[in-house]
Amino acid sequence: MKAIVATNPEAGLAGLKLVERPEPTAAINDVVVRVHAAGFVNTELEWPSTWIDRTSHDRTPAILGHEVAGVVTALGCGTTGLSIGQRVFGLADWYRDGTLAEYVSMEARNLAPLPGDIDFTVGASLPISGLTAWQGLFQHGRLQAGQTILAHGAAGAVGSIVTQLAKEAGAYVIGTGRTADRQKVLDFGANEFVDLANDRLEDIGGVDLVFDVIGGEIQKRSAALIRTGGTLVTAVEPTDVRPANGSAVDFVVEADRIQLSEIVQRVRDGRLRTNVGKITTLTDAVAALTSTERRAGKTVIRVLA
Repeated sequence: MKAIVATNPEAGLAGLKLVERPEPTAAINDVVVRVHAAGFVNTELEWPSTWIDRTSHDRTPAILGHEVAGVVTALGCGTTGLSIGQRVFGLADWYRDGTLAEYVSMEARNLAPLPGDIDFTVGASLPISGLTAWQGLFQHGRLQAGQTILAHGAAGAVGSIVTQLAKEAGAYVIGTGRTADRQKVLDFGANEFVDLANDRLEDIGGVDLVFDVIGGEIQKRSAALIRTGGTLVTAVEPTDVRPANGSAVDFVVEADRIQLSEIVQRVRDGRLRTNVGKITTLTDAVAALTSTERRAGKTVIRVLA
């Protein structure tokens, strides 16, 4: 099968290659999925799990990608809850070969049914962005109706879903971004927009929750805005920043079938819009992923037309 692999941590994106690899088989509790579409985030190349397995052994060349939408073609021994021929989407394990390939073998529990009226491209755009937003807001941030949230990167793949889910939950949403992002952020439902290049972040006043996808100095400045009992949630890096009278949580997103089903149902009934940017093919993906152009939304690789 064709697959995109990472060959060298020092080479970064320049080390990506389209190669031929053996088709995977289904281990115990696994399924094999014929990949129709897959998602990719550039930060994968910074994750230790891209280069080593759980025993710290080198696992290159590693197949990249962790988001998938496709059709189940094989079941491993003991696998339950899914069937051959079923449309699915989900999040592959960080330490295993991924989804930028014609087939992927992964744990069945990491997949959810993909309704027939949802395109595979849309399905592949949801797992990391949707689960990160859901878990950051509701599990770690404990967002409640009537609270104010500062959503960084609100025009991005994660931030746009954060904005929509928070607004649906009854929160007042202040979205941040670049000057050119203003209308896009407001269109996704933010009550206010803060231009991080030209507006003073501190002028927004106190907030109950900060959802950080930027880190660094912006994260530190944002922590000072959190009201008593509020929370700074970050999905980009461990943080030593602590709000004076609140808490800070950094987390790694986890696969969750129930949450995926909740997210895709919102897409079906129009409560949630995905933020798909560039769509490319597996054959052209290396060139697309190594491009220096700014990415507007989620990059999705269409593997099977």
